Amino acid sequence: MRDPFVAGLLSFLIPGLGQIYNGRILIGIIWLIVTGFSWIGSAGTLGWVMHIIAAYCAYSYAKEHRVRL
Repeated sequence: MRDPFVAGLLSFLIPGLGQIYNGRILIGIIWLIVTGFSWIGSAGTLGWVMHIIAAYCAYSYAKEHRVRL
């Protein structure tokens, strides 16, 4: 079973880690790269926004797809 709270927390700490926890490895790597560029390109402002969006995406995916296949 996927825990939405754990997925959201992991992705908030390290963007993409929650997606990897959900079994979406490629999407997790993409989130990690995009968020890294957002931090560098915007001096941190857009980085926080991307962190929150990544956490929400991981949380909502885990909530909708509770069972691992």
